[in-house]
Amino acid sequence: MKRRIAWLAAGLLLLSLAAPAVAQDRAWSEGPVTNVSSIRVVDGQFENYMDYLSKNWKPVMEEAKKAGYVLSYAVFSAAPKTPQEPDLYLVVTYPNMATLDGMFEKMQPIQQKVTKLTYREADEASGKRVVMRQLLGEELLREIELK
Repeated sequence: MKRRIAWLAAGLLLLSLAAPAVAQDRAWSEGPVTNVSSIRVVDGQFENYMDYLSKNWKPVMEEAKKAGYVLSYAVFSAAPKTPQEPDLYLVVTYPNMATLDGMFEKMQPIQQKVTKLTYREADEASGKRVVMRQLLGEELLREIELK
């Protein structure tokens, strides 16, 4: 009986040592996570929306970078083929998926510090952006880093 338990324990030990080795044999690893927001700017509102992004969104993103919540952010213009497609993309890259946990609680103090708005005022201002742009959707992408 003791011999059987010893063999079982040895087998489990070998399995536990082999698991990390298998993970190291992968040709890839999980990388940063990127959120892409697809935006359709309302006709005649491009300059207003760019002003908003420059004066509000960018400073918040800069503070989030300093805090380590954001690796990078960018705004991309696009040439849509139809009126239903986005003409602007807001792209924010986070260090990993875990960073997104509790993101509201992390970002609220930063947003309040930068914009000087309470949560309720920021929510109201967000609703007013509808006259400038329409959020068509968001996509969350995880980079796969090849070894």
